[in-house]
Amino acid sequence: MTVQLGIPQPREGAGLSVPAARPAGAGVGLVDRYGRRATDMRLSLTDKCNLRCTYCMPAEGLEWLSKQAVMSASEIVRIVGIGVGRLGVRELRLTGGEPLVRHDLVDIIAELRRNHPELPISMTTNGVGLAKKVAPLKAAGLTRINVSLDSLHEETFTKLTRRPFLDQVLAGVDAAWAAGLGPVKLNAVLMRGINDAEAPSLLAWAVERGYELRFIEQMPLDADHGWTRRNMITAAEIRDLLSTDFVLTPDPRARDGAPAERFEVRRRCGVRSGLGPVLGTVGIIASVTEPFCSDCRRTRITAEGRIMSCLFSREEFDLLVLLRSGASDDDLARRWQDAMWLKPKAHGMDHVGLDAPDFVQPDRSMSAIGG
Repeated sequence: MTVQLGIPQPREGAGLSVPAARPAGAGVGLVDRYGRRATDMRLSLTDKCNLRCTYCMPAEGLEWLSKQAVMSASEIVRIVGIGVGRLGVRELRLTGGEPLVRHDLVDIIAELRRNHPELPISMTTNGVGLAKKVAPLKAAGLTRINVSLDSLHEETFTKLTRRPFLDQVLAGVDAAWAAGLGPVKLNAVLMRGINDAEAPSLLAWAVERGYELRFIEQMPLDADHGWTRRNMITAAEIRDLLSTDFVLTPDPRARDGAPAERFEVRRRCGVRSGLGPVLGTVGIIASVTEPFCSDCRRTRITAEGRIMSCLFSREEFDLLVLLRSGASDDDLARRWQDAMWLKPKAHGMDHVGLDAPDFVQPDRSMSAIGG
């Protein structure tokens, strides 16, 4: 397969294809062969990003999709409408790339809110420029926000993102909190020898301000294909790093299909002092070493309208070409259902060797998929 800097190009017999019709009686909604039902929709608005994070894309960036290749605002609204109205989608997350670089973002959210008054609409962003856009995003109907934040130190942040924008990101986080886009969740990827030692201080900063921090295992979704399991900071290591300053106890709330395993956070006191008060919570998303595939409830649509049943899938199904050819909502819903029926049981990374030699990394980088 020819790969154009993170965007897989179709070739006959691989990658893009038309899914076989699922059997009669398979059930309503986005059901797969293993009885899972997707109700959480992740929809990418763009593949473009204004950062160059080392675990996502090369320093020179990627070759972006053309404007014509990306879903228009009306196409996005229609696809979401089909997901919510016909297929049981109950939650929407807007992703990228970086959603804030899309000029019609506020208009898209406003139209989605008009059509779906009760739908939770959240967004994942790198936070660059967020402070200036929080008010219109909130007014348009955005419910909640996730911000990527891997370091509180300017030098480390710049090393990881290749851009000196830490002040903008921190301002955006604070502005989102002040605007009521809470709970504000922060996503951090720990890189060995770069920012892993910051884990306790990053958590202390987050709980002090009422933010929900989630540490994410680095996943094999970098455009450079430099990921190895050996270099990844595992969930077990993350818990050990945090235990120097904190005591983590399982959050009593049900996980309910969430990717993050949550823990209540208390300060570590002397042995005789017992447990102190709960300061907040922290989540750990262990996609690689402690996968949650058996309870996955996500369906993904890329910026160019391709269905991905799994973040690590190497097979995609084109919804946008069908839409642009004049297909009915029923036709589009059936294509989506057929694609999700083929969702794999698991990604398989937890069953292979230390460097995952049997795991074939997807051609796309994270920015080209949508987180």
